[in-house]
Amino acid sequence: MASKISDLSRIGIPIGGPATVLRLPEEVEAASEAAAAPPADAAKAAPSKGPAVEKQTAAKAAPSKGPAVEKQTAPASAAPGGAAGGSLPSKAPAEKKTFGFLQEIIDADLAKGGRVAQRKDMKGDVIRTRFPPEPNGYLHIGHAKSITINFGLAEMYGGRCHLRFDDTNPAAEETEYVDSIMEDVKWLGFDWGEHLYFASDYFDQLYEWAELLIKDGKAYVDSQPSEEMKKNRGSVTVLGTDSRFRTRTPDESLQLFRDMRAGKYKEGEHIVRMKGDMKSPNMNMRDMPIYRILHKHHHRTGDKWCIYPLYDFAHGQEDSIEGITHSICTLEFEAHKELYEWFTSNLPIKTPPKQFEMARLNVTTFLTSKRKLLKLVKAKVVDGWDDPRMSTLSGMRRRGVTPEALKKFILKLGVTKQIAVTDVAVLEDCIREDLDPVLPRRMVVINPLKVVIEDYPEGKVEEVEAANHPSNPDMGSRKIKFSRVVFIEQEDFREDAPDSFFRLKPGGEVKLRYSYVITCKEVVKDKSGNVTQLTCTHDPATRDEMPTDRKIKGVIHWVSEKHCSTNTVRLYDALLKPEADAAQQQAEAEAAAPAEEDAEADVADDFLKQVNPNSLTVMTDAKCEEAMSSCKPMDRFQFERNGLFVVDKYSPSTGPMVFNRIIGLKESGLKKEENKDSAARSRKDEQAKQAAEKEARKKLDPKQMFRSETDLYSKFDDDGVPTHGADGEPLPKSRIKKLKTEWEKQTKLFAS
Repeated sequence: MASKISDLSRIGIPIGGPATVLRLPEEVEAASEAAAAPPADAAKAAPSKGPAVEKQTAAKAAPSKGPAVEKQTAPASAAPGGAAGGSLPSKAPAEKKTFGFLQEIIDADLAKGGRVAQRKDMKGDVIRTRFPPEPNGYLHIGHAKSITINFGLAEMYGGRCHLRFDDTNPAAEETEYVDSIMEDVKWLGFDWGEHLYFASDYFDQLYEWAELLIKDGKAYVDSQPSEEMKKNRGSVTVLGTDSRFRTRTPDESLQLFRDMRAGKYKEGEHIVRMKGDMKSPNMNMRDMPIYRILHKHHHRTGDKWCIYPLYDFAHGQEDSIEGITHSICTLEFEAHKELYEWFTSNLPIKTPPKQFEMARLNVTTFLTSKRKLLKLVKAKVVDGWDDPRMSTLSGMRRRGVTPEALKKFILKLGVTKQIAVTDVAVLEDCIREDLDPVLPRRMVVINPLKVVIEDYPEGKVEEVEAANHPSNPDMGSRKIKFSRVVFIEQEDFREDAPDSFFRLKPGGEVKLRYSYVITCKEVVKDKSGNVTQLTCTHDPATRDEMPTDRKIKGVIHWVSEKHCSTNTVRLYDALLKPEADAAQQQAEAEAAAPAEEDAEADVADDFLKQVNPNSLTVMTDAKCEEAMSSCKPMDRFQFERNGLFVVDKYSPSTGPMVFNRIIGLKESGLKKEENKDSAARSRKDEQAKQAAEKEARKKLDPKQMFRSETDLYSKFDDDGVPTHGADGEPLPKSRIKKLKTEWEKQTKLFAS
């Protein structure tokens, strides 16, 4: 998080690779105890037994193929290991725990003889967790999981959760981000109380500890050029080589370090590294950097420092200083755990914290990469971090999602170590379940078509009674005016309609909600052939109840022309173009990437080509019933038959209001029946199109598939995989890896 990715990548620190899933020592120990327990205690042993029998077949495959990703369309089990967990005895079903295996770990730690058993009676401080964001952007939906779990566990066990800003990289941090993060945490319903901290509070202590490592011969100042440093670092298949500066005496390194602090050197001239093992199979143990030069103004310490600690060195020590008992992070940090423990064991820390890893949150159509979100903001694809299309918490809040719905979604999925991609439909269901019981109903015609009821008296106005909620009479009702001219949705009329279409068509009938049955007599068009008006008649006997001999299947909403206001409605779709396996690929790539890359690595310009041009549709002629006239920003409603909407937070106090669609409605039975025939035709057409595209791709030589994209790439390897961008600069390893995957898929297709 806090390090500069360009500094790390240039010296060969991996910025990608598989996240290996390992069982925790506590889980193995708990498993042994469970196995030895007598049958009578089976029910109690079951929760701890789950992790011990967890099948990590995906983890075994990880080194060669990357982490396994499960497509999750239904709530994941909260049992440890998720879908990959072992079976529990049928006679003793495991008790479902809100926070899954993390609860089991904490229970074991607090039990007699446990790691923190002495804290069990420390009211308000039984355990300590932390949420440690870097203030280099706005929080997104993935952070909501970390917030909910860290604060939730602290609350459950009578402990406390710290909010700590890891502000160790002044190049990317702003006070605006600090303020937005605090607002997001409070919006989710959590309070850190007096426990607000900053990594910059500990800069003096971290500096002293870095000096101590140098004095003890456990760290040194390296002065290799970046390319030499990168080469000597090796790779996952090539062992590293000691730096020629590794044998510097502690006194020499210490003086250089102090000169670095005094500002005597430029950025990149020197870097402080821990002395690990350059032959270690764990790349993170190959003399990881712990301090670098950055001549940048810090948002809190000003210009006091020109050297800053890197995240891997800083965050474990920050945990130690604050007395964190359970340092919970996501799986991409599992490979960093050995380094985390190396620092805490080589520094004068009496009670070292322990790190525990869980799977991060991945949701289809949602971006959880700060660098990509920042790219969208800087490129003005969106109108800011709180654009309702963004997966940021501020964007979701502006869109009208409630914190209750979001927390329900997170807890519904549970806490596991199984990397998964959850279908966005699961989130949408949680939003509907939260809002449907409480939202007042209103009639709003988003895309209006004028209807003149020719046999209804001109000038006559009737009032009809409309319930504010169909299943909650306590929410009352309101009066709606009906007159000779009304608006209906354009999609509720079809001139050339099949028999399965139950709304309005020439000669057809439909019921206006809370009002009359009307019959279409005439269709009026403009010179271009567009339908501009319908002329209808009405049946006076059908307003309050239907005669027994009348059967009308279709019921549509409407508003009176004389008694409505015109406002703006924004309809949202996925921000990125739909791609069959895009979310899965994203989960694999991002789950394996270190946190530093998320904040600072450059995002290729071709990423913007993935933006969905139809992600926002603005309807400026929406007709709203009179009851909407007193709306204020962030008021929510269900627009009948159209979806759930919220008044935009920036909606003007005078003039047309702006409504954002939170989410659509589930299709009714009639709508599904209407669309069944056309959907079947669409599927066949789409299948034929896909088959034709696949046949065309079979003829594409994989060595040529990228060479035509000269606006993106300038150099290629022998297989035709791009190695340099259009600007001539080398592509990041993570980008080349993705392109290589595409190339391999095309190679198989070409050979088939």
